Amino acid sequence: MKKISLSIVVLLFTVTAFSQTWVSDAAHSRLGFTISHLMISHVTGNFKQFEVKAVTTKPDYSDAKIEVTAQIASINTDNEQRDAHLKTPEFFDAAQFTTLSFKSTSVKNIKGNEFKLMGNLTMHGVTKPVVLDLIFEGKVTNPMNKKDIAVFTVKGTLNRSDFGVGSKFPAAMIGDEITLNASVELSPAS
Repeated sequence: MKKISLSIVVLLFTVTAFSQTWVSDAAHSRLGFTISHLMISHVTGNFKQFEVKAVTTKPDYSDAKIEVTAQIASINTDNEQRDAHLKTPEFFDAAQFTTLSFKSTSVKNIKGNEFKLMGNLTMHGVTKPVVLDLIFEGKVTNPMNKKDIAVFTVKGTLNRSDFGVGSKFPAAMIGDEITLNASVELSPAS
């Protein structure tokens, strides 16, 4: 009985010893998107204010629980007039829906450093399941602050109509499909 109890304590200590919370470094991370305009050109943008938090107990991050929160009012397409319009009720309604959020439900290794990231995206008051491509770019020690950093790229697509964003604008004017492209640098939380 003592041997089993000691084994359980050692196992719990091992898991707890590795359990880490990682947070995004805003200066070295980007949450971007691309959408078509008039079916021929593309508009790119990003959210200037967002946070990513990941909690993992495995060194390969395969059990990571990931949460993302972005401030809708921080949307940026390098055009002030368009950005102001995107914040109105015709699109994101930033006054009523101040954030968009993502909470992972699972991470599945596809091969090597490639994963499928499944989770729930909440935007414009609507929550839908999404599947994203996640690539673990690697882990290094930052020579400036001596902290480990882990870098991930996330890509995927979703339809704005699924979330009721810009519903009065047809896809021929503003594309329905939004391409997500994020690069996130994470460091252990202090």
